[in-house]
Amino acid sequence: VNFCKFTNETRNGLEDSSSHSGLKFIAAVNGSCAGGGYELAAACDEIILVDDRSSAVSLPEVPLLGVLPGTGGLTRLTDKRKVRHDRADIFCTTSEGVRGQRAKDWKLVDEVAKPQQFQQVVHEHALALAATSDRPADGKGVKLTPIERTQTDAKLDYEFVGIVIDRAARNATLTVKAPSAPQPADIAGIEAAGVRWWPLQMARELDDAILHMRTNELEIGTWILKTKGDPQAVLDVDATLLAHQSHWLVRETIGLMRRTFARLDVSSRSLFALIDEGSCFAGSLLEIALAADRSYMLALPDAPQRAPRIAVSPMNFGMLPMVSAQSRIARRFYEDEQEVAAVRDTMPQLLDAGQALALGLVTADPDDLDWADETRLALEERASMSPDALTGLESNLRFNGKETMETRIFGRLTAWQNWIFIRPNAVGELGALKVYGSGNKAQFDMNRV
Repeated sequence: VNFCKFTNETRNGLEDSSSHSGLKFIAAVNGSCAGGGYELAAACDEIILVDDRSSAVSLPEVPLLGVLPGTGGLTRLTDKRKVRHDRADIFCTTSEGVRGQRAKDWKLVDEVAKPQQFQQVVHEHALALAATSDRPADGKGVKLTPIERTQTDAKLDYEFVGIVIDRAARNATLTVKAPSAPQPADIAGIEAAGVRWWPLQMARELDDAILHMRTNELEIGTWILKTKGDPQAVLDVDATLLAHQSHWLVRETIGLMRRTFARLDVSSRSLFALIDEGSCFAGSLLEIALAADRSYMLALPDAPQRAPRIAVSPMNFGMLPMVSAQSRIARRFYEDEQEVAAVRDTMPQLLDAGQALALGLVTADPDDLDWADETRLALEERASMSPDALTGLESNLRFNGKETMETRIFGRLTAWQNWIFIRPNAVGELGALKVYGSGNKAQFDMNRV
């Protein structure tokens, strides 16, 4: 399941890079392109198939393995390639696949070429796609050095991200830190900082932390999301990102932030944001709280100078969308323009708990007398519930508006695949997945559920 999710995110990343970063992808198919291979090809901008009477594209998972083409293939056939549903039905139940001109006629590939012309056709299509890209020819690039982290059984520490695991409570506190030193505001300074530029380094560390927790800490069911530092420092970086968003390095950094925050939305963990003293949920880092299933913000009526404050920036209104193509604020308010505008109009104000609650940006604002008990009870209650039920609940509630190809991949396709993967017809002693390659014939329970 984690493999399928990560693979889906990777393939979505190809399409995201094509849409936002000027990177273009061609699948040049010279031989068999089956299952996951075709799903990878379907994530490319174009598929070119050699017409040599043997090379074919196929999604044989249903007839051979008794499971679905679960890493996006099924959904991309319909939503992206617009393959007619009856042809898609034949394609997905025929193990030998489809070859040559029929593959093009059915929209399974974009072009076919005879072996003698294949390399030339691929070259021409590559040049045509490259001509549509605005990536700089003279860009020097930034070397992505290995991510530095220290790890123990209960802690994971990076420079700007930290995780503390409470195994008894089955939760982990994930803290993202604001920059502690002044950040460059011009392109020369950003390029000089390179991989150490705060938004790039922070996003890489957060991405690594999310993947580590999803893959290696399956019983840690609740992630407590926190931030630490100066909110204004985050807002200043946001201003730099916006001012230079057309520069290739800034654009790639925003892209990494967008994809990393989107990992939170599709992580099968309960997400609770705790906005307490010293927090910096501002601008781009506010997205972390907006991704949470609930957010609690500490009210300090008797010590307002110590009270946490949150703030929005232009980054919160479409620069870092979910896979539904919505901003998290638009998702929160079901795209109600009045409610979204009321939040936007607070820029550049720093909002206390009462103001945030009145705007609908947080779930609750307990004061310092109730904070510890209210947050503890909420976490204990969550930990007592069925993980399976919570995964389904959270997935449905997080994606509550319009559908996109990506939400259908993560919601509909992944949900069905996960169910099929635990059914005896796939993984029982004589299930198709279990006996594949053994020479034995699968035996199915023929009752439709």
